Amino acid sequence: MRSFTDLEAWKKGMDLVEEIYILSQRFPKDERFGLTSQIRDAVVSIVANTAEGFSRYTFADKANRYVIARGECGEVQAFLYVAERLLYIDKETAARARHHAEEVGRILSGLIASCRRHQS
Repeated sequence: MRSFTDLEAWKKGMDLVEEIYILSQRFPKDERFGLTSQIRDAVVSIVANTAEGFSRYTFADKANRYVIARGECGEVQAFLYVAERLLYIDKETAARARHHAEEVGRILSGLIASCRRHQS
């Protein structure tokens, strides 16, 4: 792989970014500096930390950034539950987006495991 853009985690993460930005447009305008901002920051952090991890030199540094990105996947899922609970998005939309975030998290878990194997 030559670039972080070749990573499946980054590609799927970018798909998730697009999905979250589109669905968060439905949130009330008074959430612009609240939930909308938080969920968008979290989803962008997934791809940013994935890119940074790829660019790090040691496997320990790489794994650390991938762990942070995986944590952001959980944060996105939590925000989706909030949005669903507040009726900003419907149950099916929330479930689909959560599933997508879980998939990115699983891919990142694979990257983390790979980095840790190389550390030993």
